[in-house]
Amino acid sequence: MAFQAEKIWMDGKFINWADANIHILSHALHYGSCAFDSCRCYKTARGSVILRMRDHLLRLFDSCKIYYMDIPFSVEELESAIVELLKINKLESAYIRPFVFRGLGTLQVSPFKSPIHVALAAWEWGAYLGEEALENGINVQFSSWHRPAPNTSPAIAKVASNYMNAQLITIEAANNGYDEGIALDYFGYVSEGSGENIFIVRNGVIYTPPTTSSILPGITRHSIFKIARDLDLRIEQHVLPRESVYIADEVFLTGTAAEITPVTRVDKIIIGNGKRGVITKKIQDYFFGIINGTVKDTHNWLTHI
Repeated sequence: MAFQAEKIWMDGKFINWADANIHILSHALHYGSCAFDSCRCYKTARGSVILRMRDHLLRLFDSCKIYYMDIPFSVEELESAIVELLKINKLESAYIRPFVFRGLGTLQVSPFKSPIHVALAAWEWGAYLGEEALENGINVQFSSWHRPAPNTSPAIAKVASNYMNAQLITIEAANNGYDEGIALDYFGYVSEGSGENIFIVRNGVIYTPPTTSSILPGITRHSIFKIARDLDLRIEQHVLPRESVYIADEVFLTGTAAEITPVTRVDKIIIGNGKRGVITKKIQDYFFGIINGTVKDTHNWLTHI
């Protein structure tokens, strides 16, 4: 197995990793009735820290609310369980996955007769797009697959079913020899990557699509807004046409897994000078500085373990 830990937290109990099973007729397996989130624990010289844990859990609760899934635990209970999970598994750095799903009850599309389960998992996981990508950047393409139209599948909910669309985007990119794909929204404007938000820099100004462009409002995306203002950088939300990415001075993707990853080519067009941009690096340095303690955590993003 590529990843594993000793214990998983499930419905209030710590169980062995190998015993964390569900029935094959679980509602989530057939209809995608699962909401999830993710956050990271980083090993630093000052000990391990979890980045924006509460914000990720609050988004999980929001996702579940949209789909009428009542979580039978409080945010505080899940926070405590995550910290304990890391300690039990002796993880100094980890990718953390809290998720809520409907189990065995009925195979009707209506979910209300299927019980709700809550689980927490954590394991070691490095840079999502590779360590070298954080410095050297990646090569992406615009996908032929679009994000769902408004009033179809809610984009602001982080739910399993939305990631079938994401899979098509990333599979197409891989098959075409690219590191990642960028989707357009229903109206043909820039939306996001398969699992990342997108930012462009033009003439010193940072731009990113608004939530109305069928994006997931990323926690790291929100961090970029805070960091940009801390650094006195101008940042704006705008509907972005596809070609604005081609002529950008810098492009970068953000996400819990991707962190802050520069993009150096889009559809084989070189972005800027083909290297990580100055503003991208400045934001990266500040972001990782908060995590490592070289920059003061004025936003109270860190939970120390």
